[in-house]
Amino acid sequence: MSQIEAVDVEISVVLGRSVLPMQQLLRMGRGAVIPLDATEKDEVWILANNHPVARGEIEIRDDRIAITVTRTADVYDFMAGQA
Repeated sequence: MSQIEAVDVEISVVLGRSVLPMQQLLRMGRGAVIPLDATEKDEVWILANNHPVARGEIEIRDDRIAITVTRTADVYDFMAGQA
């Protein structure tokens, strides 16, 4: 195995964002719902080690959730909070 193949990369998917006052966040308990600035049709952000690398679409396959990569990510859009 080459050294590159031995490197672990953490993949995260960001569905949306929300801005809440700290007081509201502290009052939330189990089962609380946090509204996001996204709809079910919006692309998601795909992050590698917390760095945006791609955009994708959510797919439901049987009882599993999958992400289809649709395009590369624009880091400036991610930092600006754009969808």
